[in-house]
Amino acid sequence: MTSGAVGRDEAPECLTILGLLAPSTGDPGTLVPVPPSVATTAQTYPMERAILAQQRKIAELRRTMSQVDSIYQEACHVGEPKVQRLAGASVISAALDEATCGADSELLTAHPGGGRPREILEESLKRVVLAQERGVVQRTLYQHTVRTHAPTLEYIRTVTAAGVEVRTLDEVFDRLIVCDRSTAFIPDKGGERSNHAIVVRDVGVVQFFVSVFEHAWERAEPVSFNPDQQRPSLLTEKTRLRVLRLMVDGYTDAAIASRLGMSTRTVATHLKKTSDLLGSNSRAQLAYLLAQTGLLDSPPITDAGAGAGAALVSAGRASGGCTCEKHGGEEYES
Repeated sequence: MTSGAVGRDEAPECLTILGLLAPSTGDPGTLVPVPPSVATTAQTYPMERAILAQQRKIAELRRTMSQVDSIYQEACHVGEPKVQRLAGASVISAALDEATCGADSELLTAHPGGGRPREILEESLKRVVLAQERGVVQRTLYQHTVRTHAPTLEYIRTVTAAGVEVRTLDEVFDRLIVCDRSTAFIPDKGGERSNHAIVVRDVGVVQFFVSVFEHAWERAEPVSFNPDQQRPSLLTEKTRLRVLRLMVDGYTDAAIASRLGMSTRTVATHLKKTSDLLGSNSRAQLAYLLAQTGLLDSPPITDAGAGAGAALVSAGRASGGCTCEKHGGEEYES
């Protein structure tokens, strides 16, 4: 229908709803056709106006919030950033000096990787002594292998004599320094301590680091010197059992050495001594014999070295291997 008129009662309702029929100007009781383009405009115009009004409101809200966000961002950057990356030994050293010299209650440190370079120990000793003089409580975690590293051992003797608590365990999570439970230093990009570091000042993140440290501290062995001792107990057998467990779990010598802070040569020495004791000719046979003897299923050792040595000797006898070699307390490289 493109012309003429039709009564209201005769017109299909859908055409009226779509606006394709409209009341006649001369006779309201009849409907006349409306071109679809005109009907479309009539139908969509109110919607377009409503959309345009909403778009204006959105634009205005964004302008207002943008101003508020600028104020917020400016306020957030007042003071020190929550996370800051440091690059270069001199920059890291200066930041550590500032943080440790400003500490007034507690310093927590963890140093994986075995013995530390002498120059790093000398640098650290200055900070530790100054903090101790201010009455700062200090606790430090190392790996067991430092007990055979002369420079680190002498450093430990000096700081423990000053009142610092030092403990060791087979594995340390990663390098960490926490000052007053408010600032933490951790490695960045997997780089060495002398190259990259991250300073964290977010309270929640720092508290997480403290919790990790406390769990490790509870498992660690205290380092103490008796007057007639040149060095503390080596915990050799504990370390050997840890090497064996990692070997059975499928770790390579290099991976074991990295985790326990020792050289691959030391790892090989531990495995060889156990192989000789149990009469093993291969890595696979060693794992089999360890499973047969149940040595690695034994409860954790609480007496440094003594229980482990006896267990290894008993395991050697049970497997028919040689038991004549001396075990326990021997020196090994770190």
